[in-house]
Amino acid sequence: MDHLYGKGIRPNQGEWAVEARGLVKTFGDNRAVDGVDLNVRAGSIYGVLGPNGAGKTTTIRMLATLLRPDAGSARIFGHDVAKESQIVRQLIGVTGQYASVDESLSATENLVIFSRLLGLGRGEARRKAAELLEEFGLTEAAKRPLKNFSGGMRRRLDLAASLIAQPPLIFLDEPTTGLDPRTRAQMWETIRRLVKTGSTVLLTTQYLDEADQLADRIAVIDRGRVVAEGTVDELKASVGTSSLQLRVQNAMDVEAARRTIERVLKVQSNVSSEAGKITAPMADADRVTDLLIALREAGIPLAELSVQKPTLDEVFLTITGHGVSSDEPNKEGVSA
Repeated sequence: MDHLYGKGIRPNQGEWAVEARGLVKTFGDNRAVDGVDLNVRAGSIYGVLGPNGAGKTTTIRMLATLLRPDAGSARIFGHDVAKESQIVRQLIGVTGQYASVDESLSATENLVIFSRLLGLGRGEARRKAAELLEEFGLTEAAKRPLKNFSGGMRRRLDLAASLIAQPPLIFLDEPTTGLDPRTRAQMWETIRRLVKTGSTVLLTTQYLDEADQLADRIAVIDRGRVVAEGTVDELKASVGTSSLQLRVQNAMDVEAARRTIERVLKVQSNVSSEAGKITAPMADADRVTDLLIALREAGIPLAELSVQKPTLDEVFLTITGHGVSSDEPNKEGVSA
């Protein structure tokens, strides 16, 4: 598939697909991106998580050579985005731009034109278009003009078009916004398949479950800065341990159960307002067995027991002081 990358341009064989240092972009008085550093390992899914206006889209646009940074630098597979922009553009795919040549043409016709422009033969272009339409659940709408597509259908077609050449690095800017749960799940599977077949994916999202499901590593971005970075488990661990949640069968046993929990787990527990329910931090999972034995010996029967890991929402709230679905004004002037 070298012909799809223009004169056989291939990514440098290296560890990093993206290396960004101190990226800054200002719009008027707003510093939309304020010194962002990113390292995206080749062959991974990297998530940039944050609310609208955080700086996610502006960061992507700079990495994709669509905006020039006011300060800082970035490399894509070792190629400088400012000095080698033509090479970088051969190595990336960007969604978020409508995949249509002509609104009056059908989905199939648009994908065939894209394929032909990328150098595929007529038969191969038609086969590729059919495969992608099937994968994205658009086969029934294949002959329908794009002007009659819903927003969700357009988003799926947009991703399909970006996958014709399957570039080494694919930027997905909020790829599942506005999609129904079934289509979102399909998109997730496609994104995973892309990485299995050799691409690197950098996606922005404000969906915590999406970052949790897909990303090998996550950068939490807020007000133009990376405020935390790591694997999902590392980020969750950074805000505290898992919690043990118990409900006793008899509400009269709550106080005795609480004392037993504190003695065995050696922690302070919190009796919630919900009758008979106790929550306690669980630093040492091995001690849960000891606790169950102690509660049985004390004659305290349990109605329910569960272990709750910190959520990404708690991570975001702890780090930034507000939830990921922040309603603050969008300072980028675009969907971020």
